[in-house]
Amino acid sequence: MNPYTVIILGTMLFRFVLDFFSNLFNLKRLQPAAPSELADLYDPEQYRKSQEYTRTRTNFHFVESTFDLAVTLAFWFSGGFEWLDEIVRGWNFSPIWTGLLYIGILALASAILSLPFSIYSTFVIEERYGFNRTKPKTFVADILKGLVLAVILGGVLLGLILWLFHTRSSAAWLLCWITTTIFGLFVQYLAPVWIMPLFNKFEPLQEGELKQAIHDYATRVGFAYRDISVMDGSKRSSKANAFFTGFGKNKRIALFDTLVSEQTQPELLAVLAHEIGHYKKKHILQGTILGILQTGVLFYLLSIFVSSPGLFEAFRVQHISVYAGIVFFGMLYQPISFVLSIALHAFSRHNEFSADQYSVETGQNPENLISSLKKLSVKNLSNLTPHPLYVFLHYSHPPLLERIYALHNVSHEPMSRSNAR
Repeated sequence: MNPYTVIILGTMLFRFVLDFFSNLFNLKRLQPAAPSELADLYDPEQYRKSQEYTRTRTNFHFVESTFDLAVTLAFWFSGGFEWLDEIVRGWNFSPIWTGLLYIGILALASAILSLPFSIYSTFVIEERYGFNRTKPKTFVADILKGLVLAVILGGVLLGLILWLFHTRSSAAWLLCWITTTIFGLFVQYLAPVWIMPLFNKFEPLQEGELKQAIHDYATRVGFAYRDISVMDGSKRSSKANAFFTGFGKNKRIALFDTLVSEQTQPELLAVLAHEIGHYKKKHILQGTILGILQTGVLFYLLSIFVSSPGLFEAFRVQHISVYAGIVFFGMLYQPISFVLSIALHAFSRHNEFSADQYSVETGQNPENLISSLKKLSVKNLSNLTPHPLYVFLHYSHPPLLERIYALHNVSHEPMSRSNAR
């Protein structure tokens, strides 16, 4: 068998099986009663609902991932990539436009196939558990806006990449790396002002004690920002969050309206101190640098494999092309992508602990952050007892109990772990 086929197919099946068992272990980890340290967090009915929500989402994920794998394998081994290549080539466009159409059609087909799952997730599962506030009009508008942005931004970047690989041969990977980096930073800079407002309204936080407290804290720790806004997160979901985005003069602190309405001022300030901690601890910069380095490695490897005859043989495609090579390399890159995702999740969990610590070290009462995290867990029906393997593979944030233990250790108020699960 073609070695590329073995690597790609083996990785796909391994990830599917590993994901299946991590989810299965996660379900078996569910407990009939909440951990004793969090016994006051849920009433029995709420806790039962949180367990049921985890089961429902996991079963839904099983169906969706199985469908995705089956469709991908069926399209691959039935010669779908060659069939589409012959159709697109028959339109006699330039290599750049042919590549844009080939990749665009594959992306559009994937989006269409995933649409029923997105609809069911939003309007059935999230509705059943009281989260969904998305109106059909908003749902459709989000899809159309996302499609337009993908065509404009994604199409421009992909066109540049295809052109560079067609015209710059050996130097293409380096030029693509530089171009993608500049393009990504440009979009990140513009996102708070031009892109995010396409999907949500950002209203200035009203004058009052909360705004003044945030301003005083940010000034004290030396965090300069453009503005403090309240985002209409309730437009789509009852779930809550807070974040800041952008860099330079475009840094924006954003609070979900659901968060503002449900948290006390000290709790909100503790959450924002955590978010500012990510910036002050240089987590954002570190993540950006890691992303840039990863992109460089990806383009260098792409330059090696993009025209490999064996890779095209694995997908039963006769004509070697840059655009098809990019698609096939994306699947060949899966083993590296898988390992990197695990490492990045571990890095993210470490940074979450660090940001929590920053919140406490800059004067915020740890009990306020703990109280806020508990409220968010209840509001989001979070699983309080996730399996370690599931956390290792999927969690970008530490489980609630681990964060509480760490916060008590920072504040020198040890908490008994005798009943930790």
